Amino acid sequence: MKLKTGFRYAFALILTAFGLITLFLSSSVVFDLFGIRAKEGNYVLFVVIANMISSILYLLAVYGIILKKIWTTKILSISAGVLIIAFIGLFVHINIGGIYETKTIGAMVFRILLTLGFTISAHFIIKKTEK
Repeated sequence: MKLKTGFRYAFALILTAFGLITLFLSSSVVFDLFGIRAKEGNYVLFVVIANMISSILYLLAVYGIILKKIWTTKILSISAGVLIIAFIGLFVHINIGGIYETKTIGAMVFRILLTLGFTISAHFIIKKTEK
């Protein structure tokens, strides 16, 4: 029983770290904090905003994971959906000649797959038992 609880808290800690780092970086680009915007090069604003929205959803999901709430999986699914929509929008942006960094495509694929992994993990950690 303690192993399962420890795993749940470890997962929550990983998701918290990922969410906070993402929130810091995306909000720094959006609000031009700490000179990070200049370092990012040709960023696509709606992709950065989608990442910021996802980071807030990750942090909300941490609360649900700790309390073993079934809605946690839905929150993470919404986050994946936001990222997928932004990814589709990125391809539209590219096809109409918009500027972007090539690393953005790989980063979006990584983030979408990681979020789907978080969603599946949360599903099994919570095991559909809502308190």
